[in-house]
Amino acid sequence: MTNITKPWIFTASCPSKLGTVDVVTRYMAEAGNYVDEIHSFDDRVSKRFFIRIEFQPMKDDFTAARFDAEFAPRAAEFGMEWDLTEPEHRPRVAILVSKYDHCLNDLLYRYRTGQLNIEVPVIISNHPDLEHLAEWHGIPYYHLPITPETKPYQEAEIVKLLEQYDIELVVLARYMQVLSPWMCNELNGKAINIHHSLLPGFKGARPYHQAWEKGVKMVGATAHYVNNDLDEGPIITQGIQTVDHAFYPEDLISKGQDVERVTLFNAIRYHIEKRVFLSGGRTVVFSS
Repeated sequence: MTNITKPWIFTASCPSKLGTVDVVTRYMAEAGNYVDEIHSFDDRVSKRFFIRIEFQPMKDDFTAARFDAEFAPRAAEFGMEWDLTEPEHRPRVAILVSKYDHCLNDLLYRYRTGQLNIEVPVIISNHPDLEHLAEWHGIPYYHLPITPETKPYQEAEIVKLLEQYDIELVVLARYMQVLSPWMCNELNGKAINIHHSLLPGFKGARPYHQAWEKGVKMVGATAHYVNNDLDEGPIITQGIQTVDHAFYPEDLISKGQDVERVTLFNAIRYHIEKRVFLSGGRTVVFSS
């Protein structure tokens, strides 16, 4: 079947049980929904089943309300929780940054060119350095300085802005601040962070210089959900690039930043396309 319209996205999870795939695919067929793409996984550790389907309604009277009403009795037999995402939905994303601009530049380019199907109504920073990028894109930029003494107030102001702009996802695009436990709880499950993969071996300042001194042969990046364990939230995706003796510290930094850009983009894309499920403390990711 050839169809260029954007698909609806159906996602669901439930306890592992015989017939989980059948109950979904049978309903899709009977309801006249053409399945473009399907992924499923049964996690034998958490004993939960996960499924994601992209589909095109073939009947003119299709509505999300009708889908929910008809599918609910079948889902109830399996204790299934599900979500339906409309084709034109563009999640509202807030970007938090400090002084590094490589991730912000990349995300704004992908946003502007349509590679990321999102809205970016606000950018928030603890420094004024990147305001010109926000202005060029016509996006409000809030400079909220932070000190140890003002941290609770600053974080409270961030949360107010997230509520004001009706934000669905927060992206920490090299926002170089450790979030408080209160802030982590506020952002639980709806914030993505990116950091280099030299942790935990090379902590603190100048990690790439430390890595160069030890002769590392790989650099990379990790994108994960924010939680109260510093840089240890559920991982969405990772990237890696081999290096050798010819890479000096500045080369490692440049290569690492390249990997960070792509890794963060993929993590955001997987999240907004509903390709990520939490299974215990781990993630199930149906990457495309």
